[in-house]
Formats: sequence, structure tokens, C-alpha cells
Amino acid sequence: MTEHLLAVMSQIAWPLALAIAWLVGELGHRWLALPRISGYGIAGFLMAASQGGFLPNPSGTPVALLADVAFALILFELGYRINLGWLRANPWLGVTSLVEAAGTFCVVFFIARVFSVVLVPALLLSALAMSTSPAAVLRVVNEARSSGQVTERMLHLSAFNCVLAVIVFKVVVGYAVLASAGSMLQAVWSSLVVLLVSAGLGALFGVAVPGLLRTLGRLSRNATVVFALAVLLLTAVTHAFKFSPLLAALAFGLVARHRRVMLSQVQRNFGALGDLLTVLLFVFVAATLDGRQVVAGIQLALAVVVGRTLVKTLATTALARLSGVTWRKGALTGLALSPLSVFAILLLEQSRYLQLDLLGEVAGMAAMVLLLEIIGPLVTRCALQWAGETHQDRET
Repeated sequence: MTEHLLAVMSQIAWPLALAIAWLVGELGHRWLALPRISGYGIAGFLMAASQGGFLPNPSGTPVALLADVAFALILFELGYRINLGWLRANPWLGVTSLVEAAGTFCVVFFIARVFSVVLVPALLLSALAMSTSPAAVLRVVNEARSSGQVTERMLHLSAFNCVLAVIVFKVVVGYAVLASAGSMLQAVWSSLVVLLVSAGLGALFGVAVPGLLRTLGRLSRNATVVFALAVLLLTAVTHAFKFSPLLAALAFGLVARHRRVMLSQVQRNFGALGDLLTVLLFVFVAATLDGRQVVAGIQLALAVVVGRTLVKTLATTALARLSGVTWRKGALTGLALSPLSVFAILLLEQSRYLQLDLLGEVAGMAAMVLLLEIIGPLVTRCALQWAGETHQDRET
């Protein structure tokens, strides 16, 4: 009887967890005014087996592929919203991204070494800290129906940060492979080839899918399904060949935008499918964390979170006037770049085949991910509210 009950629980664990997380997100949003994704993260962490819950660690399971698909949909949407023409017209926006990303890398690396983190994990941690989670910022923007200078700069900087973080992360991985295995071919494959092929596949999809829609008469009612299926296929292909689904999906959205395929407002966030996969995504990330690692690394995590936030805020503030906004909006843009967790976990998940276990090797990594999964979206929403760019602000 006990074995039968355990078998039943294992089959319903994820559907039950998603239902509970959705309810927690809705109640937290209604009663405490929390972003829904913060509620999903809290619920996922508490239901994880490492905290005594019923949800097994999903790393390396088929759920990880679903999480990749969920994040790829978000990255496609983010890439679609990026306007490279704006970057050409205002190059200081690109300079801001480079300065705040490079500054974050240096400061986090210094902090990690002060806490006696060994070289390669310290470099990987610094590369991950450069990024901002597109999943969190885009969900907050869609939920608050936010628009304006801070919103658009935050989205563009988030996309640029992701690209820079993936490049630096893969370069460090290549260095780690070279240092451990001594194989130049394997090192180049793990870094340069992965980057080029991933971006190339995304660009190929970005040309082919709009071309297919034009051939079919640009069936707007089916465009959402077509793009969702294309993202699913792209993720499966890159995942199977151990390329980067994250970079491929971002390139797909970016190229699709510049092929002039218009997505209607209804198709933002991929509707109910996107909502469901978002719940799974944030529960997945929180369920990979071990509470003991969180407690053990809380000091390093707090130092990294504070240092990272200060660097990003100072960089966007210092370059605000040159890039065409006030210092106040520059500072709010830096604060809005706080979220990190989803991007970091999925990038680490894709590197499992290289036996990289940063969550285990760097105690502060788990605590940093948890803090920025719960607090990061709240900081982003507050920054957008202070900028007066949320839907509620424009109604009052």
C-alpha cells in the first residue's frame, strides 16, 4: 500500500506542485501585492524534497527540457522586442551595457576571491552575475503593463546582458575544459563553436519561419502557434546537440522582428501556454535549490547581491545623461536589472554534461539565486512604479 501511494505521489507531484504554486502566486499578488513569479519561487522552494517537501530535484530530468522551452519562449519574445535601430541611434546604450556588465564581473570576481572561492567557480559565478533574468523582467512588465523609457532600457539591457553573460560563461567553460582535459579542440567546441552554431540556428529560424508565414499568407490567427512550435523545435534541437537554447531563442526573436513579422498584443506572452510554462519555470528553478546550501552561503550571497546591484545602478546612473535620460531614470533602470535566478540556473543546467556543479562548489550560489528569484522581481516592479510607467500609475 505504501509503495502504491509513493508511486501515485511521484506521478502527480509536478501537476500538484504547479497547482499549489499558481495558487500561492495569485494569493500573494492579491493579498501582499507580490509579483506572481515571486510566489511561484517561494512555493517551489518550500515544496522541494531538499526542504522536506514532495517535489524531487528536477535537474537532469525531462522537466528540465520543459523549463528550457518555457525560457526559450520568453527569450524569443524579448528578442522580438529589441530594436537594434535604437542601439545605432543611441550607441551610449550599448556602452552602458558593456560598462555595467564588465563592472559587475570584476566586482563579483573580487568578492568571490575574498570569500576564498577557487578560480574557475569564481569566474563562472562572475559571468552569471553579469546577466539579468529576462523571464523575471518580462513577466513583471507584462503583469504591470509597463511602458516607458525605464521599461524599454531595462528590456534592452537585459537582452544585451544575456548575450554577454553567455559569451563570457562559454569562454570560461572552454578555459576550464582546456585546463582540466588539455584538449584545445574540446575547449573551442565548448565555447566558440557552441556560441556560433546556437546563434546561427536561431537566425536561420528567424528567417525561415517568417518566410513560411508569408508563403501561407501570414495567417495571423495561427502565428502564435507557429512561433511556439518553432521555439519548441529549436529548443529540442539545441538541447539534443548540447548547444545553447538560450542564445538560439534570443537570436530567433531578434531576427524575426527584423523580418517585419508583426505580433499582436494578444500574442504577447504566448497566452495560456506561456502562463502555464512560466509557473513551471519558476517552480523548477526554486526546486533545484537546497536549503542547507542557502544557509551555508548566505554571507557570500548577500555580498554578491549588494555588490552587483551597486555596480549596475552606478553604471546606469553615471551614463544616464549621455544616453538621453535623467540620472533618476538611470538609477531606476539599474535597480530594475536586479533579477537573475532563472537565467543562471538554466545556463548551469545546460553545462551538466561538463560535470560543472557550481551550486555545489559555491555555497553562496544557491542563496543568491533564491534571494534574487524572490526579491528581484519585487525590486523591478518597484523601480517601474517609481518611474511612473506601470498601468496603475498611468490610471491615477
